[in-house]
Amino acid sequence: EALMGELSRLVQVAVRSSSWWERHGVDICILTLSFLLLPAGFLCLQSAHAVPFLAGIVILGVVHHTLTVKGSHLASHNALTESKAWGKVWAIFFIELCSAFTAEQATYNHVKLHHGYTNIIGLGDSSTWKLPFLNRYVYMFLAPLAVPVITPLVALDLLRSVKLKTALRTICFMILGLYSHYWILLHISGFQSAWSALLCMLVTRSLLAHPYIHVNIFQHIGLPMFAADRKPARIQLMSLGVLNLPRNALLDWSFGHSLISCHVEHHLFPSLSDNMCLKIKPIVSGYLREKRLPYNEDSYASRLRLFLQKYEELMVHAPPITELVGIQ
Repeated sequence: EALMGELSRLVQVAVRSSSWWERHGVDICILTLSFLLLPAGFLCLQSAHAVPFLAGIVILGVVHHTLTVKGSHLASHNALTESKAWGKVWAIFFIELCSAFTAEQATYNHVKLHHGYTNIIGLGDSSTWKLPFLNRYVYMFLAPLAVPVITPLVALDLLRSVKLKTALRTICFMILGLYSHYWILLHISGFQSAWSALLCMLVTRSLLAHPYIHVNIFQHIGLPMFAADRKPARIQLMSLGVLNLPRNALLDWSFGHSLISCHVEHHLFPSLSDNMCLKIKPIVSGYLREKRLPYNEDSYASRLRLFLQKYEELMVHAPPITELVGIQ
């Protein structure tokens, strides 16, 4: 663990020299601006003309994913604030109210399992994203459209594992978030029927569902997998089993740097905000390359071609356990 300790010291120097704006302010500003765009999106849907109506769909879709993906992800890692109490508040707001999911189970499955056991088969190997009964084209291009429907249903099933008080709180916030969206479409945007409002909810909430699903599989599946009793040291595990995608303006805004171009940095230092992950990227990439450790990067198009070509191998069959060879 000497390498991890040395890298941590280099990163901590950068963190301590950073202002509050760099550590938290930039990402809070993005989330706030997104929230302030909601009225414009709902008002655009009042129009009978195609261009402003479609603009409303795009605005609401991007804002929804910014709040539910970027906001929920940062909140689950308590990266929005240095206060644990406020971190809990933000987790409930972004994960339960905005995303219609359960904060406790989201945090446990993502932070404790996925981050704690990245690419360890049976624990943090991203297997929850695999649906082997679907063929490659249905999974990659049609199934993501069902994410807004599947998410609350999965959340309700997971509530069996939490305390009754927590379950009731989660259900109340989920209902409040979903009904508020539905009510505004009917009474502010002027939709004439329940079905049209529900269809609009589905469209906006699934607008970026395709890259959401793709990113979650592209950055881990297909990379080295390990057994729990044969895993390498943490810095090796993360450098081998995590991949960065190129920067993309839309996905950087709505998903955050830590899920796109700084995923390696995020897995090594998960409590840092998106902006801080971007700031330490040159430190991490330079250090890993200096120590001759992998620093995985690939394009979105390249990973999409790989998964379409090797879907059976990567998404249906169990991945083989990797033996460490050539890693000093």
